Amino acid sequence: MSSKNNDKTQSRRKFIQMTTLGSFGILGGASLFAKNSLYRSSKKHSVVIGAITYSFRSLPDGIDNIIKYCNQTGIKAIELMGGAAEEFAGKPAPNKEETQESYKARVRSWRETVTFDKFIECKKRLNNAGISVYAFKPDALNDSNSDGEIEYAYKAGKALGANSVTVELPKDLNHSLRLGKLAEKNKIFVGYHAHTQATDTAWDIPLSQSPNNSINLDCGHYIAGGGNNTKETLLAFIQQKHQRITSIHLKDRLSKEHGGENMPWGQGDTPIKEIITLVKEKNYPIPMSIELGYDLPANSDALIEVKKCLEFANQYV
Repeated sequence: MSSKNNDKTQSRRKFIQMTTLGSFGILGGASLFAKNSLYRSSKKHSVVIGAITYSFRSLPDGIDNIIKYCNQTGIKAIELMGGAAEEFAGKPAPNKEETQESYKARVRSWRETVTFDKFIECKKRLNNAGISVYAFKPDALNDSNSDGEIEYAYKAGKALGANSVTVELPKDLNHSLRLGKLAEKNKIFVGYHAHTQATDTAWDIPLSQSPNNSINLDCGHYIAGGGNNTKETLLAFIQQKHQRITSIHLKDRLSKEHGGENMPWGQGDTPIKEIITLVKEKNYPIPMSIELGYDLPANSDALIEVKKCLEFANQYV
């Protein structure tokens, strides 16, 4: 066995040996949740049905447009994709004369030196429109990004009011360790998002590496992953790991056995009703994001469909 594989095995064994999640960072996580005004302001219960702004990808981007889309659909809380916020803050635009590498270097320099006044202004603009940011997903958390860019992403997220930044679950466990340690320094969570590779153990090692590593659980992808993933195991997973889940993506997908396609809500195999009911009854402070994944029907648009998803979800809030 290679030393790299041996390290992975030892890390996994170390995680399994932990008696409970409470023995690793739960109190710290709970205290960060408690400080988030999005949850404190909830008078009835902790259920927050928001949307990831990726749902509006078929429409023109930009903070003012996002505010308009949220107002038209009734969305009051968002996982904000990085493009609109960075554009608002003055991220350099590419020019025809430079290579991709030189542009990346210019963006890196901007990220490592920019102040966060414009991100604070962006937060105020969103808040004035009645919209809160609970998660931020910038394209600055990859293994090719510098530590300076990663810390920039964390600071920008905090300036926007986010409790977590989100990124795809890394294949390289050294990278999730790096992200987690920098997140500890900056007092923010990193929520790792998985697609159909999601299993009940997919996040084990990242969670063991840092109390600030967390789960951005996409319930539709989990169901479409098949294998041992079922409606019952999904609900059990949420209950077991709820203190390490910083946000949930809601989409309706068919199971792998049924083809795995994204479907209009209520026509797939994702137990959306049961997920929302569980979060409500257990009073978990986990925001849930509508992610519009299915093809837009004829004579419809993203605003109509996001509004339909919100109306579907609100039946169980």
